[in-house]
Amino acid sequence: MGLRELWFVLVGILFTGYFILEGFDYGVGMMHPWLHRTDRQRRASLSAIGPIWSANEVWLVAAAGSLFAAFPNWYATLFSGFYLALVFILLGLIVRGVGIEYRSQDPDPRWRSTWDWLIFAGSLLVTALWGMAFANVVRGVPIDRQMIYVGHFGTLFNGFSLWAALTFVLMFLVQGGLYLGIKGGAYSRDVGRKVAQKIGWMATVALSVWFVWMDHLPSASDHVDDLVVMGQILAVAAMLGARIAAYFTKHGWALLFFSLTIAATTFSLFRILFPRVMVSSLNPAWSLTIYNASSTTYTLDIMSVTAIIVLPIILGYQTWLYWIFRRPVNEEEMRY
Repeated sequence: MGLRELWFVLVGILFTGYFILEGFDYGVGMMHPWLHRTDRQRRASLSAIGPIWSANEVWLVAAAGSLFAAFPNWYATLFSGFYLALVFILLGLIVRGVGIEYRSQDPDPRWRSTWDWLIFAGSLLVTALWGMAFANVVRGVPIDRQMIYVGHFGTLFNGFSLWAALTFVLMFLVQGGLYLGIKGGAYSRDVGRKVAQKIGWMATVALSVWFVWMDHLPSASDHVDDLVVMGQILAVAAMLGARIAAYFTKHGWALLFFSLTIAATTFSLFRILFPRVMVSSLNPAWSLTIYNASSTTYTLDIMSVTAIIVLPIILGYQTWLYWIFRRPVNEEEMRY
């Protein structure tokens, strides 16, 4: 495996970590104002993710930084072509983060209600747009010979990407429910488990349809191999395993199985792309690949050394953080 292949894998791993850890954050945010009726219940829900949400964002920062340094042409085309979508993602992240930290700073019910709905809107917007973004990367967008995106914001809206948005929303709702089933207050644990059970079948069907649709895209022709199919089968099987574990009240195992679903889904996306990183719908020969979109070997060498140093620090810090906040929410000591 060369350095370009290695960094393609590392980018996939970083996005996998981001979707696993932030997925349940977004799921909790989307459930927050709908299913928690009293202020105490809503505070307990936010307290389940309050100490860790900002640390989970590190994976997104690391993924974006890796794109910028390892694949600058990929970064430039993606961020310029998806500019408005990424701006909306950024705004959603800002509103959601501020809402989590500021909501309980004022006892005024109108203040708290406003932030409750902004947390919901930010979580929903970010989740849906990430689904649309990855769907369009696989489906293909208009990229010309000079690696320039020549479409517009409306280009990103199509049946495949909208189905991906729905699939991501359903999956993160299930993941958020499973997380609350372990970490929330007494009411949140009960609500989270019910949400995971009720939406689980819809998420399974949505993901299965999306996989079949993806495998029959023109851009996927000759790129659907045994590893792609195995990843997709594993994703659906792990989701079913999560439902079985939840049925037998093994909620820790259920969350672990669902994390495997997200990992397998991300793997299948990156595998079906390889060696491309963005598909051109104008001409397959104009697609960005790990070869024409990457940095120099010298830059990749420096980045590899940096990754060897930094990644263990990130993993160690997050392991310590999750260990410190491993217990369910204590409703007598809520900060959020």
